[in-house]
Amino acid sequence: MKKLLAIGAVAGAVFLVIRRSRSAKAEADLWREATAPAANNGAKK
Repeated sequence: MKKLLAIGAVAGAVFLVIRRSRSAKAEADLWREATAPAANNGAKK
């Protein structure tokens, strides 16, 4: 029983770290897009 609880705790921690990492990357991408120079706003020509 303790092993299952420990495995669940580790899996939960890994899940939270991955989710936080993806969230931080998405936030950084949005910030980069919002602060891009007007001449190079990422629009395809």
